Amino acid sequence: MPVKRHLARRLTNRLVHAAHRWVTRAGAIQPGTDLAESFGTFGEGSYITFPMATMYGARAIHLGRDTLIGRHCSLLVGYAPDDPEIPERGIVIGDRCVIGAGSTLTAHESITLGDDVWFGQDVFVSDASHGYQDPETPIGRQLGSHQPITIGSGTWVGHGAVILPGSRIGRHVVVGAGSVVRGTVPDHSVVAGVPARAVRRFEAGLGWVAVDDPSDVRPAWTAAEVAAMLAGEA
Repeated sequence: MPVKRHLARRLTNRLVHAAHRWVTRAGAIQPGTDLAESFGTFGEGSYITFPMATMYGARAIHLGRDTLIGRHCSLLVGYAPDDPEIPERGIVIGDRCVIGAGSTLTAHESITLGDDVWFGQDVFVSDASHGYQDPETPIGRQLGSHQPITIGSGTWVGHGAVILPGSRIGRHVVVGAGSVVRGTVPDHSVVAGVPARAVRRFEAGLGWVAVDDPSDVRPAWTAAEVAAMLAGEA
């Protein structure tokens, strides 16, 4: 009897996981599905993993080619699913981007990601917040101004980071995990903290220089140099 129960448990487990894989594949949003065609643009090779958390305003969402969006993400344009006044290009995500599981992009005017932008998990990006000036009105009813966000090509945003309204993040930037970003972040820099501040910057001919200690320099290596070093270790 114990052997039969063990075999039944093993078979049930196998069937449940097989069904889960099938549902995940079948429910994905990709070219050729009705939901993909509801987007403003849905690039060839792009894929939104099933299940999503929340999505509305799809006609104002534009995805480039070969972009991957992880499970339980939210893509939101406007204040509600039936909001009639949404922008034509509320969320624009470039080619070959990766949006980590559990991330949220909520746009009321414009959130734009360049090519090859990668997010860790649980990243939050919003181009609007709440006001607090009226002491008699609940904060949730005080709608803040819309301030567009841009994130430059080649940038990495770490796990749990928050990108606040009006942020303009440059190209090839590293945003440290858990950072809260607001304002302008220059190209080729590393920012971290709450609020995020620059901790390293790239200087041609030197490398990645610590902002607080210019003697602390980390070398800059090209992808080819890294590959050669890894090959030498193998």
